Amino acid sequence: MNKRFHTTAKRAAFRMAALPLACYLPAQAHAQAAAASTELASLDPVVITAALAPRTANESLSSVTVLDEETFRRQDPVSLTDLLRGQPGVDVASNGSFGKNSSVYLRGAPSDASVLMIDGIRLRSATAGGAAFQYLDPRMFDRAEIVRGPRGSLYGADAVGGVIQLFTPDADKQGPQPRISVGGGSFNTQRLSAGVAGREGGTRYSFAASHFNTDGQPIRRGGEDKGYDNTSALARVSHTFKDGSEVGVLALRARGNNEYDGGENDFVQQVAGIYAEMPVTDTWQSRLTLSEARDELDTIDSFGDSIIDTRTQTARWQNNVQLGGHELIAGAEISEDRVSSTNDFAVTRRDNKAVFTQGLLDFSPFAIQASLRYDDNEAYGDEVTGSLALGYDLDNVHTLRASVGTAFKAPSFNDLYWPESGNPDLNPENSESVEVGIRGQYQQWFWDLAAFQNDYDNLIAWAPTSSGLWVPQNVNNARIRGVEFSSGVDVNEWTLQAAVTYLDPEDKETGNRLARRATQSVRLDADRELGDWSLGGSLIAQNHRYDNAANTQRLGGYGLVNLRAGWQFAPLWSARVTLENAFDKEYATTRDYLNAGRAGFLSVHFGE
Repeated sequence: MNKRFHTTAKRAAFRMAALPLACYLPAQAHAQAAAASTELASLDPVVITAALAPRTANESLSSVTVLDEETFRRQDPVSLTDLLRGQPGVDVASNGSFGKNSSVYLRGAPSDASVLMIDGIRLRSATAGGAAFQYLDPRMFDRAEIVRGPRGSLYGADAVGGVIQLFTPDADKQGPQPRISVGGGSFNTQRLSAGVAGREGGTRYSFAASHFNTDGQPIRRGGEDKGYDNTSALARVSHTFKDGSEVGVLALRARGNNEYDGGENDFVQQVAGIYAEMPVTDTWQSRLTLSEARDELDTIDSFGDSIIDTRTQTARWQNNVQLGGHELIAGAEISEDRVSSTNDFAVTRRDNKAVFTQGLLDFSPFAIQASLRYDDNEAYGDEVTGSLALGYDLDNVHTLRASVGTAFKAPSFNDLYWPESGNPDLNPENSESVEVGIRGQYQQWFWDLAAFQNDYDNLIAWAPTSSGLWVPQNVNNARIRGVEFSSGVDVNEWTLQAAVTYLDPEDKETGNRLARRATQSVRLDADRELGDWSLGGSLIAQNHRYDNAANTQRLGGYGLVNLRAGWQFAPLWSARVTLENAFDKEYATTRDYLNAGRAGFLSVHFGE
């Protein structure tokens, strides 16, 4: 089979092309694209995040990792960060386990320099800058795409390290399909979830709710247990008309409480959106999306009570036009950030206007992907970002790729306007990246090797002014380079995955390693189907890191072993058991904060 994504499959998946601008991926398009992906190869899935259009992982000309529904079900993680930790180019630093503050690094770029999206809607805190991964229940999702490398020309601010997009479950079967899960385990943990999804004619629907509660564990030596609870709900409805037009709505909300040393907070993470899509012609698809994302945090600690709520509202219009074997994408986006807080921010809103375009050109065996975006932000001015990727098929299974790209990280409201210490004169951080890679894509296995370098200018850091006051300033430059290798095989009831990352994150001003980044990481996942049973495990190992810029606070490396088993004991009924950190390794990824030791969990599930 020709490795290039053939025209029939591409048209079948065309409805997915506007996913990142939509409030969710239409279930019909998802099913069509999944079928097209199966025709090509089970380990070369269709991805959307990398190019705003459906391409197989091999054709995306990007370093991309897909965590599919089976991965979510087999590993049944307590936290999303457990699933992401050790994936190619991914590192996680946490202030403990179970809802404690976490930062996810993509190629050395922290959470505030990487983008998190949920069904096409971006989620972040406008004040802190990054996304709160720790407050999202993994049982509300069944797929993740991890795209590494700059995507500023497609997603605007903060897509420096890359983009992680989470997908909520689809509704692709006729009639209601219920799902229920009940479980618990160590640290007096309880997990409950239930949902129903289905299709009636041209209408698709999906409703779900989950609850997680735990007493937690001490996050410092000699400390007390620090609990965490999270209640989440999801609602999605769409309708497809006979002419191919479609409308839909999505709402996802997570709310709960998190205890930490010295206090506690109540949080809300929410995304909501409505979209309308229509075929203008046989080759031109247009979509308009209105969406809102909220990050709310009410904190009670020794410093008093505080409230910080941020809201981002976005209108996005995107057009995908097929031109024979090529595709042109163009659109515009308007967004507004708002802050409501007990802290007296000098400015509480800012808007951003952007236009973007991309060409996906196929001159087999050559492929070209070029994109350009212009952002105009009333707080920090205008930015132009672009990227160019070239691909060449060496033969039917091997593809060379090379790319260059620029991106920027926007200063947050805290950087610009925090009372008495914000700096409204800050400029965005800028980056330039170069990457070369090669991928081997076979029928039952693949491997991918990539080398990259990302140069950062105007990094924002606290520094003294002439008056002696410390404020955020554009003072530092950095260079992050590295090598990533990943491979996977699916044969004879075995599913094997491997990821190896080498990273060299250097502060160019001092020569020191950037704080909280490991330089070596290995992850191995192995699962085996045995009739009604399944067995599996994961090995995650990382070397030491430093907790501070001076590299004087060293945190030791660690190796974790996670084990799992599943049993299909009746039609539609199954049980799963997981043993996290099986050898009870004590480890920390931030100074003074310990992650959980050995923990076992058991759950019973009903539904497909």
